[in-house]
Amino acid sequence: MARSDAHYYRPAEGTGLPHDPFNAIIGPRPIGWISSHSEKGVRNLAPYSFFNGFNYYPPIIGFSSIGWKDTVANIEATGDFVWNLATRQLAEQMNQTSAPLAADEDEFTASGLTAIPATVVSSPMVSESPVNFECRLSQLIRLTAADGAELDSWLVLGEVVAVHIDRDHLVDGVYDTAGPRPILRSGGPANYFEIGADALFRMTRPG
Repeated sequence: MARSDAHYYRPAEGTGLPHDPFNAIIGPRPIGWISSHSEKGVRNLAPYSFFNGFNYYPPIIGFSSIGWKDTVANIEATGDFVWNLATRQLAEQMNQTSAPLAADEDEFTASGLTAIPATVVSSPMVSESPVNFECRLSQLIRLTAADGAELDSWLVLGEVVAVHIDRDHLVDGVYDTAGPRPILRSGGPANYFEIGADALFRMTRPG
């Protein structure tokens, strides 16, 4: 029996609210700040809010692109990409890389960020980012609805084959999650959150 005090809706029929709450409920979400390059060598850098980790070993991360964008086309063509940690210090530049530039324009140049070579993959890394994951494409999946209808959305999964971490964020060999001040995407057109040390709490798994 549904709760009488709950706002209820069927997504296919609209939310009945001023703004779709889906992105705010599934959140805050880590940001997939993905760097890649085209077959012609044009660099690309773009943030994706549908992003997360999906496997421990081998480590696999993934993001979903609504629409066949330059990033997805690049990764299909080259077979690799780099995830770069988005932080509070880099928030404005990260936001600039979401601008709709032409395919032959370089987001690194437009945002004033420094592209440096990766060690294993061909895609560039954001030098200013404190953590970079070099990834090889493992799966590229077109999403479908429950009725099997193909959607204009693409899930990109990549195996992390090399990791770069600024040593400043390793405390006695343990990565300090809050140290780099990572930012997370929330709902609404402009809402983000920052992770700080005051957000920490601990629980031990039972058993």
